[in-house]
Amino acid sequence: MPHTDDSSAAYLAQLNAKQARLHNLLSEFNAPAPQVFASAEQHYRLRAEFRLWREDGLRHYAMFAPGDNRTPIFVEDFPIASERINQLMPRLKSAWSNNTAISERLFQVEFLTTLSGEALITLCYHRPLDDVWQAAAEQLAAELNVSIIGRSRGKRNVIGRDYVVEKLKVADRVFSYRQPEGAFTQPNGAVNTHMLNWAYNALGEQTDDLLELYCGNGNFTLPLSTRVRKVLATEISKSSVNAALANLADNQIDNIELVRLSAEELTQALNAVREFRRLANIDLDSYQFGTVFVDPPRAGMDSDTCELVRRFPRILYISCNPETLAENIRQLSDTHRITQTALFDQFPWTEHMESGVLLERK
Repeated sequence: MPHTDDSSAAYLAQLNAKQARLHNLLSEFNAPAPQVFASAEQHYRLRAEFRLWREDGLRHYAMFAPGDNRTPIFVEDFPIASERINQLMPRLKSAWSNNTAISERLFQVEFLTTLSGEALITLCYHRPLDDVWQAAAEQLAAELNVSIIGRSRGKRNVIGRDYVVEKLKVADRVFSYRQPEGAFTQPNGAVNTHMLNWAYNALGEQTDDLLELYCGNGNFTLPLSTRVRKVLATEISKSSVNAALANLADNQIDNIELVRLSAEELTQALNAVREFRRLANIDLDSYQFGTVFVDPPRAGMDSDTCELVRRFPRILYISCNPETLAENIRQLSDTHRITQTALFDQFPWTEHMESGVLLERK
């Protein structure tokens, strides 16, 4: 969407509607008014994915309306995507238009960029990738100053790195994050920085320990670890665990133990219902947990995990679904009260929003 005074008014109206929606959902819990973190109106999205559609002998970037994969919407530029993606789109299109080694049976393109301008392009094919493709892709990567990954059935060719490195400032420290191709990362880097700083300030300086569920690549884990004695963090995705381990090493952080368990499995371990070999070298009794941090999927926490987190004096909760957030708080409201609330407009021009709450024991 091009930036105009009218579009700015429309964006503000939509943001105000999100704020009212969050307030209404949390009003039964006497939640304080949320702190609101707006997004840029353009060039805020660091990831983009396009199908390629062939028409009149040419391939075009294409997107589709929800539920309709037969009527392409051709895309020449993509204003919500980062400036780096918009710079790369025509150059990549020119490359495949002039080189059959790049274009032959190419059906999908994915961009992953960072706030600092690093870029990784994934090219997806319906054919094996041979030496001719490799040579052409290496030349293209050098010309565009990007890493390139070629994907064909069961195979992946990496030119450069299979990740980008994002740098985000929290308080007075800059944290470095490896963000692998195909793994989840926050799409709106600027708003993610607001989320990290809000969580850092909401947690405050503590002398006890932090338990984190659903830690991903360590997005929140790294800065929050500087506010506590030590951290036990869990994540089930292998690619995210590997990225998180690399991020711990890159940032020279040594007070975090990372274990590959789901939230449900950790609940079983802490309740002594089941033993896990992955916890064999971790002394759970040595932790003095004062805070639990959760950033669950859209479904929210299951009832057993809710019962687990209510044990802790402080629950720091980031949510991508305010409805399931409200459902979880309803289960916790007899023991905890909301003391801080935030709205993060991670997805402008959509109905989606991220929110954060700090719950403290009554």
